Amino acid sequence: MRILVCDDEENIRNLMKRFLSMEGIDADTAENGLSAERMLRENPYEAVLIDLRMPGLSGLDVIRWMRAEGFRIPVIMISAHGDITDAVTALKQGAQDYIVKPFDPEEVVIRIKSLVEAEGLRRIAENERPDDSGLIGESPEMLSIKRVIAKIAPSQATVLITGESGTGKEVVAREIHRQSKLASGPFVAINIGGVPENLLESELFGYEKGAFTGAVQRKTGLFELAAGGTLFLDEIGDMPLALQVKILRVLQERKIIRLGGTEPIPINARIIAATNKELEKLVLEGTFREDLFYRLNVVRIQLPPLRDRRSDIPVLAAYIVSRYSREMGTKVTGFTPEALEALKNHSFFGNVRELENIIERAIIFADSDTIDADDLDLRASSVHHGTENKNEGNSVCLTLRDAEKMVIIQSLQRWEGNRTQAARELGISRRTLISKIQEYAIEL
Repeated sequence: MRILVCDDEENIRNLMKRFLSMEGIDADTAENGLSAERMLRENPYEAVLIDLRMPGLSGLDVIRWMRAEGFRIPVIMISAHGDITDAVTALKQGAQDYIVKPFDPEEVVIRIKSLVEAEGLRRIAENERPDDSGLIGESPEMLSIKRVIAKIAPSQATVLITGESGTGKEVVAREIHRQSKLASGPFVAINIGGVPENLLESELFGYEKGAFTGAVQRKTGLFELAAGGTLFLDEIGDMPLALQVKILRVLQERKIIRLGGTEPIPINARIIAATNKELEKLVLEGTFREDLFYRLNVVRIQLPPLRDRRSDIPVLAAYIVSRYSREMGTKVTGFTPEALEALKNHSFFGNVRELENIIERAIIFADSDTIDADDLDLRASSVHHGTENKNEGNSVCLTLRDAEKMVIIQSLQRWEGNRTQAARELGISRRTLISKIQEYAIEL
């Protein structure tokens, strides 16, 4: 998330920038209205925090200008004057909120996040996608990935996409294809792990008539079918060693030979591979060729798990419920605040795929046009990450106190010591979390 803070008082600008940074929010600052207008023209922001009274252009002047220019981002007005008339005027001119100085920076952050989430939901409700791709989310992690895609898409460089299952690796691959010069060509995908080993080579390379028993006619392989487009090799870490040598040769020579054939066939397709495994570890174990790894790893995109970009959950959820409601012919349109809070606090070890499954089920069981927390099935998977003891197959019996301490430490580590975020994830107040940290003498 990126916002603009405009105030003629330097201490206010610095305070908010520092505090927002602690909360994982990027903030630019402007000391006057003219500077704010320039920065709004030059940069994309998700919200604006602006002082009411400043030398030159006032906060109200900037709001009027924003509305005239078509900016539809949330605005919070701040002022040292608690006059109700000022508040009413600001809200009428287009501000979404009004805060009187002195204010609690933490409260300001809460309001900013709430407004940004509401804006994302509004855009989805009006069938306005955050962008025209399949990549939903405006978190810093997703914005970084979108920037990388925009840079690499015009080239034909081989790309390796890594990340946990369900994070959207194929979505990213399709977006690279969509933005590339090969967009008019085919996008051909194959899940390596889903094809029997004895059939995989013929699927990729094709074969000539009579190449083996049952080959009654020529078969065109996926490398050829993807000509002029993109071939997506999903779960590349599952590729048999014997076939890895042939894939390496294709990447080096850009040619294939069908099974039973003798003539090299030029390959004019971009190769994108993906895996949820650690290929470096497989290389050390001897199950994945090092030279193939380096050929695939020209450009690497690491997708973060959904639990590491929780700010995207509300917009993702809104998009998913809108899509499934249309497909299923229901009138479910959104979530209660309690349901959204429950989703944001869930760990989602199954990532976006798990979120889709939860919402699809909730739509079926919802009794109204709004999904409530009771409609969500957030029960943990029977294979819970990090809680199994795999030593000799015996489970460890933890005391409630030890379990609570472990969960708190993991949450704090996940949020790099950010107590506000950790408390939100744990479903407790920040004050309670601090008390627990002191009680268990947790050191970070």
